[in-house]
Amino acid sequence: MDISIHWTFLPHTDPEASLAFYRDTLGFEVRKDFGNGTMRWITVGPADLPGTSIVLYPPAAEPGITDEERRMIDEMMAKGTYARIVLATSDLDGAFTRLQAGDAELVQEPTEQPYGIRDCAFRDPAGNLIRIQELS
Repeated sequence: MDISIHWTFLPHTDPEASLAFYRDTLGFEVRKDFGNGTMRWITVGPADLPGTSIVLYPPAAEPGITDEERRMIDEMMAKGTYARIVLATSDLDGAFTRLQAGDAELVQEPTEQPYGIRDCAFRDPAGNLIRIQELS
């Protein structure tokens, strides 16, 4: 079976801040930018992986969500417990330095984990947890 990850979705609360983080700090290319104001869907991804994208979306636009559910999502996003993604790099120290220089919210410095990987963690402007794992 030949399956790959094509898109994944992460919520945003401020499209301009998220765009700056993923484009300028992480160095992803912008593939699509649809909508206006806070109701924007922005597709970004690594330039060398054109088939893999992250869609930054406004969680308020989800159909069928009640006001109470929206409030809970807002609270979880503010705490950084709603969404996460794990990225990988061959240069974890370089990625860490770039993220620190970009004023990303540090969660964990590069660390050797007891389960055999070395990684670090940040939060994006919406509070999404971004873990970056070092490829061996």
